[in-house]
Amino acid sequence: MVTPIEIGLFVVALALLFGAYAVLRVVKPLIVNAVVGVIVLVVASFLGVGVEITPMAVLVCAVGGVPGALLVILLAYTGIAFAGMAVPVGVLAVA
Repeated sequence: MVTPIEIGLFVVALALLFGAYAVLRVVKPLIVNAVVGVIVLVVASFLGVGVEITPMAVLVCAVGGVPGALLVILLAYTGIAFAGMAVPVGVLAVA
């Protein structure tokens, strides 16, 4: 015989399951965007754009995704922030 406590626990478990599904459905695109943004940052650093990978740059890319990565790359390229040890391309043309 099924008791009311078992029915209540079943209903609570179903509610938690559907709630977790709803949260994951909303958060999944944000996670994908953050991962792609960090990958863009690493690829730009590997290609020699001059982006220094710091915790702040990774945080901007994780929160902002691809637009955040492009912002970090632009700021590093212009020498405003996140600039690494590599010389920007424009400086080499002056010499």
